Amino acid sequence: MCNELIQIGNPDRIQNFIEKIKEKKPLFICVIGNTETGKISGISAAGANPEITDFTPAADMEYLHFNRCKSIDGVPVTPDGIPTPALITKAALDLGDIPYMVVVGGAKILPKTPYIDLGGTFGTNISSGNAVKNPKKVFEKARLFGENISKVANYLVIGESIAGGTTTALSVLLALGYDASNKISSSLPNNPLELKLKIINEGFKKKNAKFGDFKNHPFKAIEYFGDPMQPACAGIVVGAANKIPIILAGGTQMAAIAALVKLIDKNSLENLVIGTTKWIIEDPQSDILDLVKQIDQNIPILGINFDFSSMKYKGLRVYEEGIVKEGVGAGGTSIACILNSKNKISIEKLQKKIEEDYEKIIMTPREERRFGPH
Repeated sequence: MCNELIQIGNPDRIQNFIEKIKEKKPLFICVIGNTETGKISGISAAGANPEITDFTPAADMEYLHFNRCKSIDGVPVTPDGIPTPALITKAALDLGDIPYMVVVGGAKILPKTPYIDLGGTFGTNISSGNAVKNPKKVFEKARLFGENISKVANYLVIGESIAGGTTTALSVLLALGYDASNKISSSLPNNPLELKLKIINEGFKKKNAKFGDFKNHPFKAIEYFGDPMQPACAGIVVGAANKIPIILAGGTQMAAIAALVKLIDKNSLENLVIGTTKWIIEDPQSDILDLVKQIDQNIPILGINFDFSSMKYKGLRVYEEGIVKEGVGAGGTSIACILNSKNKISIEKLQKKIEEDYEKIIMTPREERRFGPH
């Protein structure tokens, strides 16, 4: 277990959390949404071209449900052809026999799966200074959903799928007054920080606002500079965390969720950890450890200690080069899969399943030539 999980934070608090959830079956909830911010060229690796990002969250959910996507051909890939991290998530869900649900915070394209719709609308480009409509209403519906789901689940693993989400996370953290400019990750190997800050600054100028002006106004921060995944995710946490443990499954985007939750209901932070991948923790272009410390130094961070360097296919080995890193709850579901297994599932077994799924489902003859074993 020590080699499989990276543990950062108070050892007693981490151990207490692990004991509460160990060998118990979680419920995975993936919150999806769209923001027009994700269509800005160079912002996200969530789609091979900017327009496809409208379909990425829906396609991710379809892959989890059906082993294939219905909204697009194939599965979501980066501009370099690297497959969605939903590949990792699905392997963890299948191997761990973990149930899951889709929650829509505000999407342009709805998935062809069962889902809970919170009545939100897709987000606009944050450079407009008017990013999300009615975030408080979405939050309240999500809170009620969280309260109810906490009555039937042992614990929750909450992930997300939204193209452009690291940019909107940075924007909200800056609005709340956090030192986040060089600390938010990216799905791209080279974090386009200059582009992100340019877009964010345009939005702040539209509102005649400065960084930190919304440190006591979480819903205004979302409304002006956020995305529709954020109020939905925060609402579920606030609704459920007073009764059951929660793994916030993601990278630095989940730091933004924790920052919002702190302002809305600080007590909710006492029953959660951030669950991510080693690639986020070790990312030299971001700093999740400092971000979380700024928000609340007592929040533990768990990381799944994947090593894809010996994978058969280049399309998986390149994860070790800092491409994609995290998403669709990949890290948190993998952690839950191993903890839920009564020591029957090792990280090696999970990685083998990921490789087998890649081989069977992702590879086409054209991709085989491009990302094959050579």
